Amino acid sequence: MENQTNKKGTLVAIITMMFLFAMIAFVTNMAAPFGTIWKQHYEWAGMMGNMMNFLAYLFMGIPAGLMISKYGYKKTALVALALGLVGIGIQFCSSAMDGNAIITYIVYLIGAFVCGFCVCILNTVVNPMLNLLGGGGNRGNQLIQTGGSLNSLAATLTPMFAGSLIGEITKDTSLNAVRPLLLIALIIFAVSFVIVWFTQLTEPETEKTDVLGGVKEALHYRQLKLGIIAIFFYVGIEVGIPGQLLFYLSEPVANGGVLGSAATAGLIAGVYWMLMLVGRFVSAFISGKVSSRMQLTVTSAVALLLLLVAIFMPETCKMSLSIPNLAESTFDHVEVPTKVLFIILCGICTSVMWGVIFNLATEGLGKYTATASGLFMTMVVGGGVMPFIQNLMATKVGDIQSYWIIVGMLAYMLFYALIGSHPSKKA
Repeated sequence: MENQTNKKGTLVAIITMMFLFAMIAFVTNMAAPFGTIWKQHYEWAGMMGNMMNFLAYLFMGIPAGLMISKYGYKKTALVALALGLVGIGIQFCSSAMDGNAIITYIVYLIGAFVCGFCVCILNTVVNPMLNLLGGGGNRGNQLIQTGGSLNSLAATLTPMFAGSLIGEITKDTSLNAVRPLLLIALIIFAVSFVIVWFTQLTEPETEKTDVLGGVKEALHYRQLKLGIIAIFFYVGIEVGIPGQLLFYLSEPVANGGVLGSAATAGLIAGVYWMLMLVGRFVSAFISGKVSSRMQLTVTSAVALLLLLVAIFMPETCKMSLSIPNLAESTFDHVEVPTKVLFIILCGICTSVMWGVIFNLATEGLGKYTATASGLFMTMVVGGGVMPFIQNLMATKVGDIQSYWIIVGMLAYMLFYALIGSHPSKKA
C-alpha cells in the first residue's frame, strides 16, 4: 500500500512539473512577438524584452538552487508563480498606458524582468526534479524530453496567438493589441498557483550543503564547467534562430522586408517551435536507448549543415506557402525565400539539446545537483545576451548574415558533445 502511495505521489509530481515546463515557454515566447511592435518605434528595442527576461537568470540562477535546498521544490515553485503573476500584471498595466511612449516601454521591460525571475526559478525546479524523479541517466533525460514536448507546444502556440492579435504592423501598433493574451496569462498564473498550492508533491530528498563550498566543489567537475558554457550558447541558439527569423519575415515590405505582417510571420516562425515539439516527443521515446552524447553530436552537426545551406542559398530562390488567416478563416498565399525552410528545420535539432546538455553536465554530481542546477540556470542569460548581439549584428550585416554567430555557437556544441561532456573531476 505504501509503495502504491509513493508511486501515485511520484506521478502527481511528474505531471505538475510538466505543466510548469509549459508555463516557462508561455512566458518566454511572448517577448519576440512583442518585440516586433517596439522595433518599429525604437530600432534597438526588438530584443530588449527578451534580453530583460533572460537577464534575470544571471541574478536568480544560484539563489534559485539554494531556495530548493532550503525550502524544497513545491515552495520554490509557488514563489516563482507569484513572481510570474506580478510580472505579467506589470506588463498588462503597460499595455493600458500611453501607446508607444518611452515610459510605457520602460514599464513593459520591468515586467519582462520580473517574469524572468519567475521562469528562471521554474526552470531550476523543473529540470532537476524530473531528472531525479526519473533516477538520472537516460530515464531522467527521457522525462525532461517529455516535459520539453509540452514546453514546445506552448512555445508554438504563443507566437501564433500573439501574431494574430498584432496583425499588420504599423507605427500606430502598440501593446494594447495584445492585452487579451496578457489577461489570459494572468488567469493561468493565478490558477496555476492555486493548483500547486493544493497539490501534494512527492519530492526528491535534497541534502543541505555549504553554499560557497557547494559551488566550489561543483565547479571541480569539468563536464559541468564546459556544460555551463554550452547552455549559455544553447539558449542563445534556441531563441536566436526563430527570434531573428520573426524580424526577418515581419519587416514591412516598404522597408525591403519579406512579408510585413506579424500574424503571418508568427505562424511561419511558430513552425520552428512545432518541430521542437516533434523532436522532443520523439526523443522522449528514444532517450531510453540512445545516449545523450549521441543525440547532441548528431543534432549539432545537422543544425550546422542546415544553417550553412540557408546562409549561402540565394535570396531569389523562393517557395510558395498557404498560411491560414485566423482573422478571416481563409488561407493567404505568400512567397518566402526557400532558406526560411532550412532555418525552421533547425527546430528538430535544437529540440533535444536542453535536456541532453543538462543531463550530461550534471551526471555524477550527486548532492551537488541542486547547486549545479543554479549555476546552470545562471548561464541561461545567454538566451538574452546572444540574440541581442545577433539582432545588433543584423542591423549592420543583414538578418541572414547574422546567423554566422549561431554557426559559431553550434560548433562549440559539437565540441562539447564529442569531447567536453566526458565526466571528469579535477582533484
